Amino acid sequence: MASTSPRLSSSGGDPSSPLLPSPASPSSAPSGGPLGRLTSLRGAARFIRRTGSRRLMREPSVAVRETAAEHLEERQTEWAYSKPVVVLDVLWNLAFVAVAAAVLAASLGEDPAVPLRVWIAGYVLQCLLHMLCVTVEYRRRSREADQEGAGDGDFKPRLSIVFLAFDVFFVVFCVALACVIGIAVCCCLPCIIAILYAVTDQQEGASEEDINNLSKFKFRTMGDQDKLVAGIAAPVGGVMTECGTNPRVEHILSAEDAECCICLCPYEDGAELRELPCNHHFHCSCIDKWLHINATCPLCKFNIVKSNLGREEV
Repeated sequence: MASTSPRLSSSGGDPSSPLLPSPASPSSAPSGGPLGRLTSLRGAARFIRRTGSRRLMREPSVAVRETAAEHLEERQTEWAYSKPVVVLDVLWNLAFVAVAAAVLAASLGEDPAVPLRVWIAGYVLQCLLHMLCVTVEYRRRSREADQEGAGDGDFKPRLSIVFLAFDVFFVVFCVALACVIGIAVCCCLPCIIAILYAVTDQQEGASEEDINNLSKFKFRTMGDQDKLVAGIAAPVGGVMTECGTNPRVEHILSAEDAECCICLCPYEDGAELRELPCNHHFHCSCIDKWLHINATCPLCKFNIVKSNLGREEV
């Protein structure tokens, strides 16, 4: 018995192959003996413990996956047996049943070679059975849901009231915020316009002296006799004659230029015109009002005040 203890310690076997005896003990007892059977049983127990520990390590991840799959399946089944889906399914099959019944009623006097009535009747029966099964399953699920919700019946209404209060609060908040923004825009828009008007570079109007320094003309239409005398063959709208000059300064205007670009009216005989330094001419009444507000030409934006200042400096 004293000589057997070293053999037991040396015959533990290779950890990688627990069911096989160690090759370092060739003089060990045969596997058929009691000692060999004890060694094999110990190796098998060690192997089972290792595999069990690995399985325990894998169990949490497997449990998580199984739980997620169960939740997904429950959601799919709950959606498939929700009230709108069940109603649509029943109405769809009921429409097929109604159409099939109408076809059967309309074809009572016919004698087809193929028994189509049997096929239609079987299809109608299948639709009716489907509707019955769906209705029964929907009622069963509704009954189970009511039984599960009976325990926390006092909690769900309170939770629903809380969510409803949150929804109402956010709706009121959004509407109030939109109203506040609209009122702020309406109240602050004039202030913003005034600030922008003050910040931007505004064109100053011309003074009465600057306007009076501009050349003033008298418009005169030309008849056919005047054209023959002047030897003008092209269409002419009239002649501008400068006032208060000697000798007279005249400008012949074409038919296209013989109109005011501000009021868009043609020049009449005897109308008073004013010519700007940029050689653009307008009615005196029109251009005087314009220059009091803005000292630039309506056509080319030439500034008459700056031109006068430049002349004075020169």
